[in-house]
Amino acid sequence: MSLRPVRQVTRTHATMEGAGVRLERAFGFGKTKDFDPFLLLDDFRNDDPRNYMAGFPWHPHRGIETITYVLAGEVEHQDSLGNRGTLTPGGVQWMTAGSGILHQEMPRGDEQGRMHGFQLWANLPAAHKMTDPRYQDIAPAEIPEVMDDDGTKARIICGEFWGQRGPVEGVAADPCYLDISVPAGRKKRLKVDVTRNAFAYVFAGSGTFRDSSDPRPVLTERSPDAAPAYTIGNHSLVLFDRGDEIAVEAGPEGMRFLLVSGKPLEEPVAWHGPIVMNTQQELQQAIRELNSGTFIRKSGAR
Repeated sequence: MSLRPVRQVTRTHATMEGAGVRLERAFGFGKTKDFDPFLLLDDFRNDDPRNYMAGFPWHPHRGIETITYVLAGEVEHQDSLGNRGTLTPGGVQWMTAGSGILHQEMPRGDEQGRMHGFQLWANLPAAHKMTDPRYQDIAPAEIPEVMDDDGTKARIICGEFWGQRGPVEGVAADPCYLDISVPAGRKKRLKVDVTRNAFAYVFAGSGTFRDSSDPRPVLTERSPDAAPAYTIGNHSLVLFDRGDEIAVEAGPEGMRFLLVSGKPLEEPVAWHGPIVMNTQQELQQAIRELNSGTFIRKSGAR
């Protein structure tokens, strides 16, 4: 077994999207090679409805997949093909935009006004850019939850882990998307396919992703108030180097994080907002179609 060293630790930065939703961005709209096939990860977490109720009104997507995972509150969604539904706590929507779709997502807090979820964007390879749009709406009860003998828990959204397979299927980049909870003080080693790029996003508690015998330093980009380099806490993104497993040690309050990996596409990226193609010519064509009303290619997504 070869341990994946930590390549970089970064903190999220505050940004605003949609009609005025305040959120924290872990990565996106920058270098794409390190996270290939993933493009963006946003953490939309807020206790004040004024900071999220305006939501994400009608907007287009083409050439990508958007993965929305809700932990608190709800997200109502509908699209230009007539599909609609509501994401509830613990649920997932995996939308393959493919050739193009217009949709909106409107957050709604719980009884205490809390809203929490994540949106991850995955790139589509050139051969699938113009595939028909589709949804995979996953209810909370459909997501396998496995607990190890030391209390470490994994919710398996996509991919295979600890003998269970997540309900999301047929995704081009063959990703693995896990929600991992490690109890206080516990040490774990978690397998990750050596051929994949991988990252962890910590959203509760703290801990380390460094084996105690590993003397190599961690490369960090930290704000002045960030935790020490080896103690990684809330709102921290950890990018791993190559290897077939990661080392985790939870702090005194435990640690919860997303662990995401996928096979790199290694294709050129032409990106403008919610449209991601391979060439500038394809990107310009998509924008022309959006402006001329010919963006939508298919009459139904389900």
